[in-house]
Amino acid sequence: MRVLIAAGGTAGHINPALAIAGAIKQHCPDAEIHFAGRKAGMEYKLVGQAGYPFHHIEVNGIQRSLTPKNILRNIEAVWHLALSGPRAKAMIRQVQPDLVIGCGGYVSGPVVRCAAKMGIKTAIHEQNAFPGVTNKLLAKDVDVIFAAVPAAVEKLGAPQKTTVVGNPVRPEIFQQDRTAARAKLNAGDRTVILSFGGSLGARRINEVVADLAAWEQKQPRNILHLHATGSRGVEMFKNLASEKGFSYNENLVVSEYINNMPELLAAADLVISRAGALTLAELEAVGRAAILIPSPNVAENHQYYNALELQKAGAALVVEEKDLTGEKLIVIIRGNNTKKRRGAGGETADQGKFRSAACAEQRPERPARSGCGQRQATAADPPGPPDWFPAQRTPAGKPDGPAAGFGTAARLPAAEHPVSPRNAAVSPQ
Repeated sequence: MRVLIAAGGTAGHINPALAIAGAIKQHCPDAEIHFAGRKAGMEYKLVGQAGYPFHHIEVNGIQRSLTPKNILRNIEAVWHLALSGPRAKAMIRQVQPDLVIGCGGYVSGPVVRCAAKMGIKTAIHEQNAFPGVTNKLLAKDVDVIFAAVPAAVEKLGAPQKTTVVGNPVRPEIFQQDRTAARAKLNAGDRTVILSFGGSLGARRINEVVADLAAWEQKQPRNILHLHATGSRGVEMFKNLASEKGFSYNENLVVSEYINNMPELLAAADLVISRAGALTLAELEAVGRAAILIPSPNVAENHQYYNALELQKAGAALVVEEKDLTGEKLIVIIRGNNTKKRRGAGGETADQGKFRSAACAEQRPERPARSGCGQRQATAADPPGPPDWFPAQRTPAGKPDGPAAGFGTAARLPAAEHPVSPRNAAVSPQ
C-alpha cells in the first residue's frame, strides 16, 4: 500500500501527520509513506528527520491584512494557487498512491482535492474544535473525515462521513514512568508545576509566570517549577527575574525549550500552557490538570474553542489572555495547593488537589465521555472508516489497536486519568 500525506504550515498539522504515518507503518510494515509540503515550511525539516520521501509543492495562504507587502504576497499566492492543480496532479501520477490523507495547512488543499477528482481514496483529519478553512473546503470531496472533537463535526458540514477519533498522541507519552520521571528531577515530595508558551515563547505567559515565580519564592511551599521561556523570551525572563526579585534555583528551573516533554508531563502535577490541539491531546492522555491560556493570535480563535472542550469536561480551567494577570494565576494556584499529607496513591494532598482542581467547574449533568476526545459509540453515530482505510474500527467503536494513536488514552487504566470525568469512565483494557 502506498500513502501520500499532505500537511504543512505549523507543527499542529505536521506532527499529527507524522503520528499517522508511524501508526500506518506499525500496522502495515510494508506500507510506503510519502509526504507533500513546502520546502520553505517546517514540514520539510520534520519529515526529513523522520525519513519519509518528501515532494515539494508551492502553495501560499492569502494575507487578510492588506498592507503593500501583503498585497505582493497575495499576488504570488494567487499565481501558485493557479498552478497548484497541475502540480498536484503531476505529483500524484509520480507517487501513484492508494490513499491520500490531508492533515491541514494550505498545502493539503490542492493535493487532496486533485486525488479525489482522480478517483483515489481520500481522508482528512481535523485537529481543532473549530475547523480550518482548508479542511472545511475539502470536507465535501473526501471519502472519510476524522475529527478530534465532537464540536467539529457539524462545522465540517458532513456528519454522515465524520468519525470522532481524537488527536494522535506520540507513543513516548505512554511509555513514561511517573515515579522514575520525578526521581530524575529530584522532585521528592515537591509539587511539580510545568509551564510553557511554545517554541517561540508567549510574552504574556512569561510575564504572569514571573509573577508566580516571585510569589512562590516568598512562600513556605514545597514547589518545583519548570518553565520554558521560548526563544524570544530568554532575555525577557531574565530581566523579569531581576525586576521582581526572584532567582533561578533548585525550585525554579528555567530553560529556553523543552526537549523531554513526555518525561516532564509524567512528572508534573499541574500544567500551565497554551491550548494547541496536540498539547491538549497529550494532557488528556496523561490526565494532568491544566490552566489553559489560549493564544488570541490564531485563526478563528481555535485554541479557545479547543480549550473549552476540556473545561466543559472538567479537565482544565480556561483563562483568556485578556483576563490574565499574575494575581489571578496566583489565586488559582494558592487555592489548590494547601495542605500536604501523603495519600494512598503516593501523592501529597496538594498534588491530588491539582489533579482534581479543574473539576471545580464540572457540570454534574454532563455525561461522561471516554478517551482522548473519543466518544463511546451509539446507534446514532455515523459509520466508522471503511474497510480500505488502514485504521479500521471495531464494532465497539474503538480503534483496533493503537491506530494512528487515535483515542489511545482509552487504553490506559482508569487510575491514570483522575482529572477528567470523560476519562474516569474508561475501564482498563
